[in-house]
Amino acid sequence: MSGGERQVPGACPLDCPDGCAWTVTVRDGRATGLRGNREHPYTRGALCVKVNQYLEHTRAPGRLMFPLRRVGAKGEDRFERISWDEALAEIAARLRETIDTHGGEAIWPYQGTGTLGYLQGLQGRAGSRLWNVLGASRHRMTICASAGSAGLRYTQGTSEGMDPEDLRHSRLILLWGTNTLTTGHHLWRLIQEARTKGAYVVAIDPVRTRTAEQADEHLPIRPGGDAALALALLNVVLAEGAEDRAYLARHTHGWEQFRSRIEEFTPERAALDTGLAPERITALGRRLAHTRPTAIRTSMGMQRHAGGGTALRTLACIPGVTGDWQYPGGGLHYATDGAHGGNLAALTRDDLLPHPVRGLSMTRLAEGLLKTDDPPVKVLFVYGANPAVSSPDQTRIRQGLAREDLFTVVLDHFRTDTADWADIVLPATMQTEHLDIHDAYGHHYLAWNEPAVAPPGECASTTETFRRLSRALGLTEPALYDSVEDLARQFLDSDHPSLDGITVESLRERGWARLITDRLPFSDGFPTPSGRLEFVSGTAAADGHDALPGHVPAAEPASDRHPLVLISAAQHFTINTVFGNKPELRRRAGPPTVVLHPDDAAPRGLKPGDRARVINDRGSFTALIAVEDRVTPGVALTEKGHWPKLQEDTGTGVNATVAERDTDLGGGAVFHDNRVEIVPL
Repeated sequence: MSGGERQVPGACPLDCPDGCAWTVTVRDGRATGLRGNREHPYTRGALCVKVNQYLEHTRAPGRLMFPLRRVGAKGEDRFERISWDEALAEIAARLRETIDTHGGEAIWPYQGTGTLGYLQGLQGRAGSRLWNVLGASRHRMTICASAGSAGLRYTQGTSEGMDPEDLRHSRLILLWGTNTLTTGHHLWRLIQEARTKGAYVVAIDPVRTRTAEQADEHLPIRPGGDAALALALLNVVLAEGAEDRAYLARHTHGWEQFRSRIEEFTPERAALDTGLAPERITALGRRLAHTRPTAIRTSMGMQRHAGGGTALRTLACIPGVTGDWQYPGGGLHYATDGAHGGNLAALTRDDLLPHPVRGLSMTRLAEGLLKTDDPPVKVLFVYGANPAVSSPDQTRIRQGLAREDLFTVVLDHFRTDTADWADIVLPATMQTEHLDIHDAYGHHYLAWNEPAVAPPGECASTTETFRRLSRALGLTEPALYDSVEDLARQFLDSDHPSLDGITVESLRERGWARLITDRLPFSDGFPTPSGRLEFVSGTAAADGHDALPGHVPAAEPASDRHPLVLISAAQHFTINTVFGNKPELRRRAGPPTVVLHPDDAAPRGLKPGDRARVINDRGSFTALIAVEDRVTPGVALTEKGHWPKLQEDTGTGVNATVAERDTDLGGGAVFHDNRVEIVPL
């Protein structure tokens, strides 16, 4: 440290399992450098290509610095600068008018994954104290992991699982529907460590991704066939006599009934649902039968279809049959973000609700805005989200946003596609400018994010924005005015063993802390009604679902008009739509593209570089064509994250084609249960 230079600890706030710890170099009040924190045991100083130039993004020319009021028609992106006092007065007046006329439930606080912080972002439901006092509708966060989490809870009682750091001990690693090198690259170091000890890595994915190219084997499964494959692999395990009978007797419930279901799914039957040759299913099943420990790493992509919840429910049965939960390096890893015992109730203060309120599903925004229920949605307050791009049924969402009687507020860093439809736009701080606490959904560490520099212009943090709005509304509830450091202390004020010894002071000093967790998570039993892994779930049956795991096929089958299934995967250069306006990353990502197998491109007269329209009855978007065999026939691949307003097109994106329809469990989105046709322009 020299010449007034200091190092400030922080953490990446974005929707990625890795939750990287970083250090900001500050000189004379200006952030001059950003690097990964080399002392962090998991992320070890490495940031991704998206975040390496984060400081440039905070200083981008188009960044919002002041409140804005719409002066043009909705969607035209015409605004004038106003003061904070003017903006708050107008928002407060509309909130009061709405509550007086329609009640608090006519307000929809629509929060997304733009930041995952416990103080400023989604994990702590930032702003919920104000919405509770007002009696606003409860925002149901269903767009990301809800289907898989619901399925896992039926089987194992929780969506948590094995410690990902234990993959270094695995002998067989199934990367099931996850592109690790793009969407959580730090895990690859542990996978490579396991490979040096002889581990075999299999990528199960409809696409030959970066990760699949580096794996020992790639199984190009048909989208939506995952549960059928899981059952067929277990069918082979039974044929080999390799089920762990002692583990099944001591730690599982309903084995004989589930065994009968497994016996129905031969490799030959599963081949019809998966598109995989029976011999390949049998070979992997034999490898699974005789390799301990086996780890399954799965993620959110595979549960974004009609049977997504059941697929995760069924995958979770595999380590119960093989007994892999007994071993370090065995089991299933989906998400870790619920492993700590932070005092979330103290943050959200749901006790402030005056009465029970309705829940509104994030993935049903179009329905919520276009329905005339009592009460209708009259105020939409969007923060950490860009639903005009990221949510299903884009065309109908925009119809809802165009309502003249709808008052929309957007809190953001840039003028996104959603901000174009707002009545008031508020400028938000970015990660280097506010205090926050983060965990990760891909490891077991907390991180402290200290503000490194002052906010530019008139930007305000999420917590400060809601304090200001509370004052403008004249509210007297003391909890609405707690400082952000007060919130941090309340969150860490917990007697849960995972936080033993972790305080604001210790976390601030070091920048991160390892949560205290069991390396074998279910050694003392499963958090299910029976205390065992439940092949037969009475809870599922009571909720109206099959008591047994199984296979739920796609809801949208192929047709003559729409024969291709479209997958919209994560980009290497954006995180959802974050960085979708960064010129250098846009250049590297290239324009929207759809990849087709040669067998699908040729009969349509499509060649590499052609412009084409991707279309179904819900909508369409245009893209360049790439012709490659990394997708199988019948599958079309595109990437999410592009901003339609920045494309040379009609301003629509991939989600114009996606149905606003729920998954089987958890009310998730069906981004990958989507049939289209592709025609030349």
